[in-house]
Amino acid sequence: MKRISCIVMFIAAFSGGQCLCAADGPSGPVLELTVEQCRELAMQNNASVLNAGLDVSAAVARKREAFAEYFPKVSVNALAFYAFDPLLEIGVTDILGHSDFTHNLQNFVESVAPGLGFSPYYSTLRKGVSASVMAVQPVFAGGRIVTGNRLAGLGVEAASLQQRIQARKTGEEVEDGYWQIVSLGEKLKALEEAGTLLDTLYKDVLSASGAGLAVETDLLQVKMKMNGLKAGKISLENGIRLAKMNFFNSIGLEYNPYRTFSRDSVPYIDDIRLVDELPELLPPETYYRPEEEAARSQEESRLLDLSVESKRLEKRMAVGETLPQIAVGASYGYNNFIDKGSMNGLVFGMVQIPISDWGKTARKVQRIDAQMQKAENDREFLQKQLVLQIHKLWMDLTAAWEQLQVAMENEELAEVLMYQMKEQYSAGMVAVSDLLQAQAQVAQAESDLTDRKVEYRNILQEYLSRTDGDGRSN
Repeated sequence: MKRISCIVMFIAAFSGGQCLCAADGPSGPVLELTVEQCRELAMQNNASVLNAGLDVSAAVARKREAFAEYFPKVSVNALAFYAFDPLLEIGVTDILGHSDFTHNLQNFVESVAPGLGFSPYYSTLRKGVSASVMAVQPVFAGGRIVTGNRLAGLGVEAASLQQRIQARKTGEEVEDGYWQIVSLGEKLKALEEAGTLLDTLYKDVLSASGAGLAVETDLLQVKMKMNGLKAGKISLENGIRLAKMNFFNSIGLEYNPYRTFSRDSVPYIDDIRLVDELPELLPPETYYRPEEEAARSQEESRLLDLSVESKRLEKRMAVGETLPQIAVGASYGYNNFIDKGSMNGLVFGMVQIPISDWGKTARKVQRIDAQMQKAENDREFLQKQLVLQIHKLWMDLTAAWEQLQVAMENEELAEVLMYQMKEQYSAGMVAVSDLLQAQAQVAQAESDLTDRKVEYRNILQEYLSRTDGDGRSN
């Protein structure tokens, strides 16, 4: 789109006029948009802005997930089994031990048991069921629950900062695109004004040619210039449509790219008008703010702080893995393992002390220490880069203002030259080609002035968005 805009500007600057065809009437509803309305549409529809909002929602959900670690873990457990052989089988020797007496007694039981109708062994646990509810409350987990919640809180803050950064960047893009289209519209107006002058000149040359005061070549030069204006307007109008399509896609505005005979609810792209005009441009000194102060107020600066803080919390999490973990719990339920069901409950306490992982955790802490130092180094360097960005924006802003002053002076000189050429042409002192050249210089000067205004406005908007968080100079 930048390449298209550059081509359109080039054509507008050197064609210097308009097509004399009348514009068609609107075939659908006319929609007028201000830059503020376009910003609001972008905040509602732009994919990057919407995704940044989803990241914030995900971070909030993650924080709630971490907060749930403070509460007991409640579970329902159920067990049922059936064994091919009893899991427990007990005889006389299993109860009284091994001795001559117990062996004799066991043999006696085995000999008389079949006749009396009972088994010489007691067997159980061939089948069983169990169901219970259990709650486990962590009492101490090495500080990892508290630290995890702090990390989740940092995640929410970081996601919110990223959302604001994305909203700021999208706002800058909307402003750039809006004023780019407005500047192309200004160039189109310049072509129309130049076309009006050419119409008048053509009539004058035609009358002079009929009276024998002008040669046919003068008339041909004017006609060729008029044809150049027609071609320039066609290219410029097409470039405006392409720029609008790209811009409207970015803000999520639906449009009709083709003119239809029926009045649709979706407006034709030429019937969507950007009505704001470039505001009064004040010198850069009006908006100056100290660079260090501006850099510290940026969201990126706070993100650098969060990066270092998150590494510190990660270190605490790693150290917490080496500390004891304490939990208490309770369970209550039904069981039937020995052909007799009963309800029962119990309470318990649990202490877990990690021993074998201390060496591994120590290496992990060393690794996080290195990452934390790296984050601190990055913060120091990038903080200076933020200050450098503000310096650069200020230098670009002052240079754009100086170029704007030169363009304004050049436009005034071109207007004076054009006036003098008209007077000299009326007096017969210069040829029509000189007058056409002066007109082309006016068109070029007006095009350059429009470009310089838009350039200064865009740089100013970016400077303000980095220094006061607004980015609106009107």
